[in-house]
Amino acid sequence: MSKVLSSLRYSVEHEWLDNSTPAKVGISQVAADALGDVVYVDLPEVGAQLTAGETCGEVESTKSVSDLYSPVTGTVVEINQEAIDNPGILNEDPYGAGWLFTVDVTEEGPLMSAAEYASANGGDVE
Repeated sequence: MSKVLSSLRYSVEHEWLDNSTPAKVGISQVAADALGDVVYVDLPEVGAQLTAGETCGEVESTKSVSDLYSPVTGTVVEINQEAIDNPGILNEDPYGAGWLFTVDVTEEGPLMSAAEYASANGGDVE
């Protein structure tokens, strides 16, 4: 089963959010496993204004293309260039080196605990 980290919160669209400032965003291992081999990532630009629940990029795999949704409202502070240059890192380490971008959060969208996310989507909470 896919790993779900207890230290993170999750959106229904499979993005995770940590508790740092600015907040780091990525996709869950559940999503990465469902996508298969990730081959392309399109991220928002630094300075972009994001709105919780709205699309802000794409993740393309050998199976499909999936929209990225922002779990929060705020301003993009940094993007992970490594994820753009080496998209497979989302499969290898979705909660570590495979993070996507950081946001200066002004408002959070609806988020689930790790237990709620794992119950709804499968996965083992660690």
